[in-house]
Amino acid sequence: MEIKRYAPRRFTAAALMSVALVSGLSFAPVFTSTAIAQDNVMRTLTVTGQGEDSIPTTQTQVSLGVDVEGTDAAAVQQEVARRTTAVVELLRSRRVEKLETTGIQLSPRYNYENGRTDVIGYSGSNTVSFRIATENVGSLLDDAVNAGANQIRGVSFVADDAAVEAARQRALRNAVNDAQTQAGTVLGSLNLSSQEVVSIQINGAAPPAPMPQAALSSRVESDSVTPVIGGEQTVQAQVTLQIRY
Repeated sequence: MEIKRYAPRRFTAAALMSVALVSGLSFAPVFTSTAIAQDNVMRTLTVTGQGEDSIPTTQTQVSLGVDVEGTDAAAVQQEVARRTTAVVELLRSRRVEKLETTGIQLSPRYNYENGRTDVIGYSGSNTVSFRIATENVGSLLDDAVNAGANQIRGVSFVADDAAVEAARQRALRNAVNDAQTQAGTVLGSLNLSSQEVVSIQINGAAPPAPMPQAALSSRVESDSVTPVIGGEQTVQAQVTLQIRY
């Protein structure tokens, strides 16, 4: 008996359509949902809104240093430790916040002459940072210098954490309102209307960096208090909306 092998038939789209018409069946084009999705993607507007909110600073971030020079390394280090201990005890008695050591250093000092390098002494330092209410920082700086600090390395002004977070929320709302206003202007000019927000991205709403100030002089007059005046801190936010129209 001879066995006949039949190759599988291939049907074209036209042939399938003919079969559908003869049999009374209906087939939806497979590309319909893709086409609709592509149309929705094309009919979107992406807009970025900016928002900010300013708040008064109430705290001061201070960096204090003790610098000592001498001919003996051990003596220099001991003097740095003695002065730093006195400064830290003062700061703790004033109940400062976020007190921490931010740097310790001891290194030789050299003299370069006639092709020779000679050690002529040593320099040591210790740096601490802390926060305190701005209205109290002036007198504390004067007392810290009297206690042994001889470098005011930096002063910056910040708002407290709760105020910064509240300002962040307001800045975000302002950014959303700005984005929606821009979208309304653009779509209105084209006689179009927005349908829905299909995507939201928060690009930035981080707390601002402290406001830096120049280092203050370490010289203190006995009959005066160092004046320290804070300012404002601005929290910024950015929100991107993708709107279908």
